[in-house]
Amino acid sequence: MARLTSADVARESGVSRTTVSYVLNGKAGVAIPEATRQRVRDAAARLGYTPSAAARALRSGRSDLVLCVLPDWTIGPVIDTLLDHLTTELADRGLSLLVHHDRGPRPLAELWRAVTPRAVLGLAPFAESDERAMRQAGIQVVGSTLDESTEHPGTFSVPQTAIGRLQVEHLASRGHRHLAYAAPSDDRLAAFADRRLAGVVQECARLGLPAPRVEALALDVPSAAQAVRAWRSGAEPVTAVAAYNDEVALAVLAGLRAEGLRTPQDVAVIGVDDIPAARLAAPALTTVWQAIDAQASYLAAAVLAALDEQDLPPAQPSDVIHVVARDST
Repeated sequence: MARLTSADVARESGVSRTTVSYVLNGKAGVAIPEATRQRVRDAAARLGYTPSAAARALRSGRSDLVLCVLPDWTIGPVIDTLLDHLTTELADRGLSLLVHHDRGPRPLAELWRAVTPRAVLGLAPFAESDERAMRQAGIQVVGSTLDESTEHPGTFSVPQTAIGRLQVEHLASRGHRHLAYAAPSDDRLAAFADRRLAGVVQECARLGLPAPRVEALALDVPSAAQAVRAWRSGAEPVTAVAAYNDEVALAVLAGLRAEGLRTPQDVAVIGVDDIPAARLAAPALTTVWQAIDAQASYLAAAVLAALDEQDLPPAQPSDVIHVVARDST
């Protein structure tokens, strides 16, 4: 089936193609009778024609798109919630969020040149050459980092290392000295997991505790049970586990049950993210809550501030993480 064009609408409504363009693209300062405008709109509706967003961007030099570049991460509840909040916040300003999952060899430049976004939002730092090219093209660039960065001062950061420290602080306050860290088996999560583990190691050292015993496990019972056996072996068995996130923590709970161990009496467990399943676990899972809505609001506000050419970025949110204590610790 041939693609509809403005010429089809012009023939259907009996006006020129220029008039169709003026009406459907909301051209200001052009005197067109309201009856003619309505005839064009009715013809477009009958044919099912809408103006091309790409063509409109070429004419105006900008689009209503904000391109969000997502690194090669897995999409879990937290990222999904973040993107949902971002979409809603930007939609209130008439902007559409286009998410690009950065996988494969295709250069980022090919994408932003094709879609001509008004702004590009990175959930991880951009390569210096990419950022420079986008700014030279007149595109506003907003980035974030997974932890405070001396290379990107002032950039919004999500405190991954602090999450690990907070987990250990909570477990130590319950009297635990021999801790383990349950890492994910998916290498795509290393950017998060390595930083959280670093926080766990730092806090153990600060409190004078032995270094955590680290095991990577898949989200299944045999893998979790094997990790539990490793942790419980030796003269000083592990009595508490800091898990990479709630999904890994739920696997640890299953592994403990498979080994006939009780939680928290034998081994306490703390996760990260406070997903809905954490409240439904048996026992209910202690976790580190993240203010995903506040993070999304900040990133949306930073994009809008850049588009409005404001010199000062919005104030960064405070209290973005805290422990939600439940029965598992």
